[in-house]
Amino acid sequence: MNPIEFSVGARLARAALQVVLASGLGGAFPVLANSFPAKVPVPADNPMTPQKVALGKQLYFDPRLSLSGDFSCDTCHRVMGNGSDGLPLSFGVMGRVDVPRHTPTVYNAAFNTVQFWDGRAKSLEDQAKGPLMNPVEMGMPNAKAIVDRLEQIPGYRKEFGLVFGQKDSISLEHVVQAIATYERTLITPDSPYDRYMAGDKKAMNTAAVAGMHDLHTMGCAACHAGMMFDNPGTKMGTGFFQKFPLQAHNQECVAYVHKYDLDKDPGRFNVTKNPADEHDFKVPSLRNVALRAPYFHNGSVASLPTAVRIMAACQLGKSLSDKQVHDIVAFLGDLTGKFPKETMPRLPQTPGKAIMMQVAKLETASEALNNPK
Repeated sequence: MNPIEFSVGARLARAALQVVLASGLGGAFPVLANSFPAKVPVPADNPMTPQKVALGKQLYFDPRLSLSGDFSCDTCHRVMGNGSDGLPLSFGVMGRVDVPRHTPTVYNAAFNTVQFWDGRAKSLEDQAKGPLMNPVEMGMPNAKAIVDRLEQIPGYRKEFGLVFGQKDSISLEHVVQAIATYERTLITPDSPYDRYMAGDKKAMNTAAVAGMHDLHTMGCAACHAGMMFDNPGTKMGTGFFQKFPLQAHNQECVAYVHKYDLDKDPGRFNVTKNPADEHDFKVPSLRNVALRAPYFHNGSVASLPTAVRIMAACQLGKSLSDKQVHDIVAFLGDLTGKFPKETMPRLPQTPGKAIMMQVAKLETASEALNNPK
């Protein structure tokens, strides 16, 4: 990994990104005792440049990368909000519902050691491929359909050539590399907790400090550990998973499982087919969790206090007092960082003609690929 240095204070903005990218700074990915990471990990085979960030941003917001021409990455991962869509389950092309899982946030996804709830993608690049050709999400039938669509847009032919070189510059691999590069700018440092850890003891109030203490003493930090509160030091590309619900026979948990259908999804088992992985899920980050309702893999829980009670009952086998819930929620709120200033990109157009989407034809091809006889 060749990480790129980022400011961790309030000065982080797009201007800072330009300076950092130009600096070529590198070094080992640091462990900073739960403070926000000073560097974002970047694969050696996909270095960040301002031009690639700009191209990736256009692609991220461009609905023409979808079968129907009206869904973009941002449709479900809204960067003008919390990086998700606020729905229990997202809608995809043709009004399809993306079951069975709730859309994770794209903010700070650059620090995820694996992607998706079941950890089936080892990098942002791998993750970006999934929705493009998922028949329920963006619905493109194959990589060729994506390339053919982009080849019809003169501005993209020029921009891909400048970023990746003139020969065969538009490819699925380059598309996902550009999108992932843009996504690595979507980070949220400088939370009240980070300022508290840096020495500003007024950054968190007494309730939040008590909640932080509860989080550690009750055992939550066994899983919600490290800089992003999602793993105790797992390397990039190797996920950190936990069974959910873990204390399924706890009486309080039983009621929650029944009410919120918490045991319906086999989780990582769908990827590995190993019975030991049944109901295993990637431990999500607690960064910005106060903004990420609804909660859990199926988006079934509307409020953070309820989610806190469920975690205590179903993972720790404990019941919490109202004060403990209040304090923990206060602490979790203080893990909300500062979001970068985002603006909508200007997308390259097709002067004098329209791209004929041929939706019916592409949908038939997509269905044939995904439902072979």
